[in-house]
Amino acid sequence: MGREGLDALFTSLAKSFSDCTSYAFEPQAYDVSGDMAYTVGPEHTSTSVDGPPRTYTLRATQVHRREDGVRRVAHRHGDTVTD
Repeated sequence: MGREGLDALFTSLAKSFSDCTSYAFEPQAYDVSGDMAYTVGPEHTSTSVDGPPRTYTLRATQVHRREDGVRRVAHRHGDTVTD
């Protein structure tokens, strides 16, 4: 997809979210090794998605890579927690 395609995708996706009233991340696992790091844990969010308010929890994994002294998200995965 490339950087331009990803930028367009996330810009479009961001337009569907508004009015975030709360966000909390509960780290359950994390580590740093050299220029790489990861975090794993539930994200609790209350926001509006395409208009209506919604509260949900995602199981989220992020991999971070240090580039020019700044950690950037190199990979992210989140899926909805169901009972």
